[in-house]
Amino acid sequence: MDNGTARVLLVDDDPGLLRLLGLRLRAFGHDVKSVENSAAALSALETFQPQTVITDLRMDDMDGLHLLDQIQSRRPGLPVLIITAHGTIPDAVDATHRGAFSFLTKPVDKEILRDELNKALKAAAPEYLNGGAGGEMVSCSARMDELLARANRVAQSDTSVLITGQSGTGKELLARSIHKLSPRSDREFVAINCGAIPEQLLESELFGHERGAFTSALRHHKGLFRAADGGTLFLDEIGDMPSALQMKLLRALQEGEIRPIGSTKATPVNVRVISATHRDLHAATAQGAFREDLLYRLNVINLHIPPLAERREDIPLLVTHCLGLLARKREEPAKVYAPEAMDRLVGAKWPGNVRHLFNVVEQNVVLSPTRVINARLVEQALGPNADELLSFSRARDQFTREYLSQLLKITDGNVTRAARLAKRNRTDFYKLLSRFQIDPAAFKVH
Repeated sequence: MDNGTARVLLVDDDPGLLRLLGLRLRAFGHDVKSVENSAAALSALETFQPQTVITDLRMDDMDGLHLLDQIQSRRPGLPVLIITAHGTIPDAVDATHRGAFSFLTKPVDKEILRDELNKALKAAAPEYLNGGAGGEMVSCSARMDELLARANRVAQSDTSVLITGQSGTGKELLARSIHKLSPRSDREFVAINCGAIPEQLLESELFGHERGAFTSALRHHKGLFRAADGGTLFLDEIGDMPSALQMKLLRALQEGEIRPIGSTKATPVNVRVISATHRDLHAATAQGAFREDLLYRLNVINLHIPPLAERREDIPLLVTHCLGLLARKREEPAKVYAPEAMDRLVGAKWPGNVRHLFNVVEQNVVLSPTRVINARLVEQALGPNADELLSFSRARDQFTREYLSQLLKITDGNVTRAARLAKRNRTDFYKLLSRFQIDPAAFKVH
């Protein structure tokens, strides 16, 4: 598999070998920066921004393992391939445990080098922290690029925004990013989950109450609308808001003022409202569960976050980002995933989306006894039936079975006609039916 042009940092104190490997890597189509010592390599981390590093193990100023440690602390998750003429099993084990992506012995076979480098680039993914939405959303997918570009434009206005998407996709994170990019960024961002609070308490939380307004109202409470005055109020899971409160919210949005419980006086508020839901609000309005006029007020701009399963190219980047966050939180070197383990993450179903992914990564980091997280730990965290992506052979067989069944449906089980449509001879067609255990008689119209 060709990963296209990549920035490769090559480190070796042997000028001849450095030149030879550089020529070979450039022949693969990569942008190569060659340096002769670890100090120059650390400097190039900032200026060259490599996507992978290939380094000699034995060097005078700093050996490859110490360079590996420095790279891991400065650029967590950056793949490092170590090459040496002194390869021993203890060296390989030590390098792997300290987070090396691969350990190769000189002279390195050209095809092995190409394959290992492609694996490293695939595991790393493009290092692209999407600065679009306030630098908060980590992505390299075209769909997310388009979404975040819209979010950037929307942020500059006071227009109401409805963020939709499955649970765990990052709806609140996107809302916070919009706030940070907006002219209101120096004021409060206040968030509340409308589905997690009982109706009477939710009304009080949003609009406030006067002392004595109800039995437990022992003191005045200003509410979240006034707490967010001048800033942004984020109404998460707006689809779960009780019907009685929907009218009061609509009035507040239309009139720009609120009336606390127990008060006869309206209070003006200047709040930008961003709401979010995993529900289909259009279906809810058709069923009478959500006010249509409120939906129009909230849904001036709709930003839909695609599920993680529809942007799998983001998974390696999200994993690397999460590993870096956990490393800083735990004050320890970042762990890395073995290539097979990363493949398992990329192929999983992720019903809980990014939140689910981060939960699995944190579990793996805690339970892994070494710097390298193996595929078995990933499988244990994911549980059974975790695969979503089919292997090529399984996908081909599934297509063939469905195709044969469709032909037999069209021809009412007539094998001769079905074979003619498929442009296959009758004998071969019968062999295919036998292989996939398909009985033509089941498709005949009686």
